[in-house]
Amino acid sequence: MKTLVIAEKPDMGRNIASVIEPRAKNNRSYLEGDQYIITWAVGHLVSLAEPDAYDPKYKRWSIKDLPIIPEQFKIVPNPKTKDQLKVIGELAKKCNSIVNACDAGREGQYIFALIQQQLKLKQPVKRLWISDLTAESIANGFRSLKDGAEFEDLTLAARARSEADWLIGMNASRAFTTKHQTLLSVGRVQTPVLALIYDRQKEIEAFESQTFYDVKASFSQESLQYPGTWQGERLTSKEKAEDIANRVKGKAGAITKYEMKDTKDYPFKLYDLTLLQREVNAKYGYSAKKTLDIAQGLYERHKIISYPRTNSNYVNEQNLEGMHKALHMLKSTGYKEKAEGANPALVHKNNKSVCNPERVEDHHAILPTLKRPGTLSKEEQHIYDLIIVRFLSHFYPPAVYKQHTVITEVEGESFKTNIKELVSLGWKVLIQQDKEANSNKRSGKKGKEDGEEETQEWSGGPFNVNQDKPVTCVHSEAKEKATQPPKSYTEGTLLKAMESAGKSMEDEELRDVMKDSGLGTPATRAATIERLKKVGYIIMQGKKISITQKGRSAVELIRHAGVELLASPEMTGQWERRLHQISKGEASSEVFMKNVQRFTVSIIDKVSSQKPAPSSMFAEDRERSKGVPGKRNTAVKSSAHSSKATAARGTAKVMEVQTEARTPLGDCPVTGCEGRIIEGKKGFGCSQFKAGCTFVIWKEFAGKTITQAMLKSLLSQGRTQLLSFKDDRGTAFKARIVQVRPESGQLRVERDNPLP
Repeated sequence: MKTLVIAEKPDMGRNIASVIEPRAKNNRSYLEGDQYIITWAVGHLVSLAEPDAYDPKYKRWSIKDLPIIPEQFKIVPNPKTKDQLKVIGELAKKCNSIVNACDAGREGQYIFALIQQQLKLKQPVKRLWISDLTAESIANGFRSLKDGAEFEDLTLAARARSEADWLIGMNASRAFTTKHQTLLSVGRVQTPVLALIYDRQKEIEAFESQTFYDVKASFSQESLQYPGTWQGERLTSKEKAEDIANRVKGKAGAITKYEMKDTKDYPFKLYDLTLLQREVNAKYGYSAKKTLDIAQGLYERHKIISYPRTNSNYVNEQNLEGMHKALHMLKSTGYKEKAEGANPALVHKNNKSVCNPERVEDHHAILPTLKRPGTLSKEEQHIYDLIIVRFLSHFYPPAVYKQHTVITEVEGESFKTNIKELVSLGWKVLIQQDKEANSNKRSGKKGKEDGEEETQEWSGGPFNVNQDKPVTCVHSEAKEKATQPPKSYTEGTLLKAMESAGKSMEDEELRDVMKDSGLGTPATRAATIERLKKVGYIIMQGKKISITQKGRSAVELIRHAGVELLASPEMTGQWERRLHQISKGEASSEVFMKNVQRFTVSIIDKVSSQKPAPSSMFAEDRERSKGVPGKRNTAVKSSAHSSKATAARGTAKVMEVQTEARTPLGDCPVTGCEGRIIEGKKGFGCSQFKAGCTFVIWKEFAGKTITQAMLKSLLSQGRTQLLSFKDDRGTAFKARIVQVRPESGQLRVERDNPLP
């Protein structure tokens, strides 16, 4: 009899067949050769059943029926792919052994385990565990197949993760939804991620900008001219800043301190998936999901990169030979010039910035394979270029600089200069034309904070300053600045926050676990962000992520219910620690599930005693639902029949209509009116508008968009902070937006220093 090979996707199956059965007959849903029959799943062919599979009463959501805790979890075929599942079952009858060739990771292991369970497959199983789909890797993988039993603990961990997510998602979502009469989706990963966005938005809204002043000067010494920044406590007085600038201008000074040291910038880390998604989002604006899809295509279809769903930035010793072969391959491609300049001797087993086996778990960093790239789309080329340049950079020496620090004193005032003088580009020769690379910011490094010392890259020849010779202040000026609020998340910065979530935990053991895992996995983070969009919790405004009112209310209700753990990375840290131990055979999945069940019961108890949310939290949501047959109950019923795949991941079901409620932003300033100011599409108006209150502040005024933070300043102080405007001639000026009268929404622009 033959051996059945089950791959995760059709492309993978065909790649495998081309190596192990090159003359196999193509039967559309499988390929059959002399020794092997190769077929495939199409993602999840089987998933956890919906609650109504246990009892029909669960079709209607009721908090009285909670918690739902199955004694034995049921699984069901995906109706869209049931034909392929049937094909696998029929093929299995013709085979006496099976090879699990699904993705080499926890999720791939789970996909196979569910198929095996549903079809009651009894044949012995071998495991193919490879990181790329090149012919060489596939051939090597089949020569060294592992016994399927070696991965039983990984299967237990995968199953525990899925069933635990189901318990939390199904029960918490139904509890919060039925208690507050609005469909609310809750999940172990999605809810802490939503809380990150919520907390950042609250920081932005609470931020009050402060005006301050920098004094910048330019000094000359013989033929050298260099900049400097005044040193001292932050200047909040314009007059004092201008006085310093005027006193030093044209005056002689001396260099009171000068230091120079050699520094090196080493290549950035090799890509894992999250780092790749972050950089692609920053450079090209692609969503995390789009980047993952493109990278998966480069891996599966083009076979020119290794497995992309990795969380490692390093490689093992056995990968080094392949890296050197890939370098040689690139010399016969469009990357010839870059590859020719590389030094193979720089990548070796003692180079810990590349080869660090202790930091590699299931998969190594994303690498090019030995296959030459064919015709790629523009988007595929963008991502492949980044991977190749990052790969090649490690075959180049570090960039070398001289770091100069100068303290110049004039009229008793000190100015500091930080100069980074380039000595040798090193690996940066690969990216010197890249504007983003020239900003000299490493991926994920924080931008310069308000008032932080600037370092200037020097490109005007050798920086030769003589500490013993005088200098002259040839120019100086006071520059007005304003402290900046925290930045809204983009998908790229949110991915970084998800990856590093929990690093500030007080529990050292949990902090260590979260250090290497974060919220979600590289393979699921993109799906989590997409999920938050789908349920109406966040929207995209360009690259910026904005939380909707529905998202705000969800976080507040969860926290106020006394189940803050649901919105905290801590629970994920606890779970990931235990799941990792289960996968290594160091902990019991049964004990883990018992603890999850107890936590589920506690959620139901706390939500049951919570007061229903006031109608104002979801006013707009309910307003839009008017006229819809069955209103919420219809939505809840329909949600029970939504995607089984989503159910398997333990997230709540949602109706198609996504809405935002309106939360009061302040009291209406009109005398005698007891209304609250709420946000509409075009302006901020009074909640008593139906009773006749006409107060409104329009969002667009004088070329500016009135934000919630600006609105609060207008309501409390009658004016905004200083803003930049341009007059009809294009001349820039500073001004504030002010209310004409406290009880009027009418606005005007008032210059900071109006001309007489």
